Amino acid sequence: MNVYTIYAELAEGVKPKEFVERITEYFSTLPTLHNYRITRMKLGFRSKDLGEWRIDMEFKTMQDLDDAMNHVLHKKDTMHTHIGFSKLVDADSLDHFLYRDYPDEISRS
Repeated sequence: MNVYTIYAELAEGVKPKEFVERITEYFSTLPTLHNYRITRMKLGFRSKDLGEWRIDMEFKTMQDLDDAMNHVLHKKDTMHTHIGFSKLVDADSLDHFLYRDYPDEISRS
């Protein structure tokens, strides 16, 4: 599994419930998204300067991730939803990561 992770702070004035509803709406437009998880920092407990919100998106293959990104670029409704999501977070707080399960099929061969 390939896990695309984002850490972010909400933009000023954005309510947590609105954020979760809008990102859930956005994720419903991604046909190759296998699973997702939205979590919030508990009691501000962290050892690094990471955003309060963590979003994990799981894709079975890198091709699925690429297909999801292409889907966003080529579908007007999905692009509109993505832009709407982007306005909900503080752009300066964004951190992106790409992880994979380990060991995986590649490492076992």
